[in-house]
Amino acid sequence: MKISVVTVVYNRARTIGEAMESVQRQTYVDVEHIVQDGGSSDGTIQKITRHATDATKLISEPDAGIYDAINRGIGRAAGDVIGLMHSDDFFAHDRVLEMVAARFANPDIDGVYGDLQYVAVDNPAQVIRHWRSGNYHPSMLKRGWMPPHPTLYLRREVFDRFGLYDTSFSIAADYDAMLRYLVQGKINLDYIPDVLVKMRLGGESNRSLERILRKSREDLRAIRRNGVGGVVTLAAKNLSKLGQFIVRDN
Repeated sequence: MKISVVTVVYNRARTIGEAMESVQRQTYVDVEHIVQDGGSSDGTIQKITRHATDATKLISEPDAGIYDAINRGIGRAAGDVIGLMHSDDFFAHDRVLEMVAARFANPDIDGVYGDLQYVAVDNPAQVIRHWRSGNYHPSMLKRGWMPPHPTLYLRREVFDRFGLYDTSFSIAADYDAMLRYLVQGKINLDYIPDVLVKMRLGGESNRSLERILRKSREDLRAIRRNGVGGVVTLAAKNLSKLGQFIVRDN
């Protein structure tokens, strides 16, 4: 089973090397790393080239935003299973993809996910939020539940059957896509009760009040179009984040 890890990057020379090394340290060997660069000008391309291995597949070209770039990367992927590694993120340990592959040995499983930790930008050892996602049940969607997107791996057939990311969303296309796969696709998810990915705080959706409000509007649009509720679901989704700041496991 080949696993494709897709990394979309634009001007992230400071962190892209760590993300790439994180993929390369994985004990699972049948991995390709699809790197989709949006035309970086800060030394990112040079950093990628220095860290590249035979498994690195780099293209640098203009795109229409992060979700267009992700769609391009998935389109280039040759793996049976596909997941994302954002350019600011890294795997929590070296056996993540080995654990993911083991769950996909069950042919009834369409997707695998785990837990996520948010870490300080300048000190990745400092955990700010711990997202313990837990086991999935369809009834949880109306309460705002979703798997941590950076930990989610899906069979290629899920994208082929139910589509890629809707680029009419600028911030919440990942939430919309996950709801589409779960509601329309009724895919079977398997939960790994372990931290799979560490994400640096400071993502696109939280950079300003305007973007936070836009994220909420887009989340509500995704909730309504996928038939999992309305404002109450949005409120529950946002409130569920509060418990993540009680960090019990570093």
